[in-house]
Amino acid sequence: MTNVRALAERIAANVEQVIVGKGREVRLVLVALLCRGHVLIEDVPGVGKTVLAKAIARSIGSTFKRIQFTPDLLPSDITGVSVFNQQTSRFEFRPGPVVANIVLADEINRATPKTQSALLEAMEEGQVTVDGVTYPLPEPFVVLATENPIEYEGTFPLPEAQLDRFLIRISLGYPSRRGEIEMLSRQHFEHPLDRIGQVATLDELRTAQAAVRQVYVDDLLKEYVVALVEATRRHDDVYLGAGPRGSLALYNAARAWAAMQGRDYVIPDDIKELAEATLAHRIIVSPAARMRNVDARAIVREIVQTVPVPGARPIVSSEPTTRRRLPFGGA
Repeated sequence: MTNVRALAERIAANVEQVIVGKGREVRLVLVALLCRGHVLIEDVPGVGKTVLAKAIARSIGSTFKRIQFTPDLLPSDITGVSVFNQQTSRFEFRPGPVVANIVLADEINRATPKTQSALLEAMEEGQVTVDGVTYPLPEPFVVLATENPIEYEGTFPLPEAQLDRFLIRISLGYPSRRGEIEMLSRQHFEHPLDRIGQVATLDELRTAQAAVRQVYVDDLLKEYVVALVEATRRHDDVYLGAGPRGSLALYNAARAWAAMQGRDYVIPDDIKELAEATLAHRIIVSPAARMRNVDARAIVREIVQTVPVPGARPIVSSEPTTRRRLPFGGA
């Protein structure tokens, strides 16, 4: 897995020339890229959501399309249309901006639910259907969607079916004081996005994606993934917990995270590290809990702390009065 780690570090270092002080968030996007998953970037304006998507696309030399979601946007504006060619007397498909390796769905919650649903087939099956004809999307295909969680006027909340199709949800947040000063210095003469180039190829990315699928996950850790997801369904403050797609998301993300650390096997810490990013946006908090300002992220953190790792057991040391708990796999 050293090749996967080297590739991820090379891309991350290139992107961090533009995105200052957000190393973990950049690596979470790379996790989705290695898993062929999609990312929802939820944050206030001006923190670099769009720049992050552009930097990722330039780093891997992929095709990039940006869709500005507005209330008057139509589904055909995303998927494409069939146009009649008078010379050939046939309808020809004119692909929409969704036909690209990396698609930036900017301010996705500003479009109507009908338009948002145009992405459902593309995100789940990697294809679009126009006038009864199905067209495959290029590989890899990743949607990076952005939304402003603060502004509600003129927006349409993402339906649960749409949220569930995002592998990971991240929030960039404001940079640190030192990071913001560094950002000002870097943009003194030109935007650093204009300087970064391609550091990886799509073939290298596809090879890394195939390698991630070979990462070993012990059966006990599979039980741990399912136990975490089941705990979201039984929690007192949860109206609707994560579904089986959540289990798959956490399972695949943990494999990608392990590969990025240079390992060909998953450990419990990989699962704990990715639980919040992969599960929190799939949880619907109950109305009573919302009245108490209970947050889905806090619920996932509580679950991670309370659900035991299968296989971890107390081991008697050489001192008869001392007992200690070893991590998974200890003997």
